[in-house]
Amino acid sequence: MVFGTPAVADTLIAARTIPARTVIAPEDVLLRDIVVLGALEAPEFAIGQETRVALYAGRPIRAADLGAPSVVERNQIISLIYNHGGIVITTEGRALDRAGPGDLIRVMNLTSRTTVSARVDAAGSAFVTQ
Repeated sequence: MVFGTPAVADTLIAARTIPARTVIAPEDVLLRDIVVLGALEAPEFAIGQETRVALYAGRPIRAADLGAPSVVERNQIISLIYNHGGIVITTEGRALDRAGPGDLIRVMNLTSRTTVSARVDAAGSAFVTQ
């Protein structure tokens, strides 16, 4: 008969209750010697990320709870860029969602009032998707 020792790993937990849309700072997280499936295991995976949901003190932090900090706020006027086949069209659009770099959002073209899907870059511009 073979007996194994229980696996012990570090799990990242919230040091305090953290509201949604908060950028995680080093003092917001703690490491505990417990195993929680799906939880983050190191502070560097969370620090600098933005909470997508409220995180409660003492609870594990999962990757799905965090994302890149938003660079576009809902109703913000942003550059809307169409670039295809050498043609570049730039206009203003109204963001219909909050978004971080790489997120796909809906943007209303302020000239035509048409809603399109666009991918946000790090500068907060939205590139129309095909």
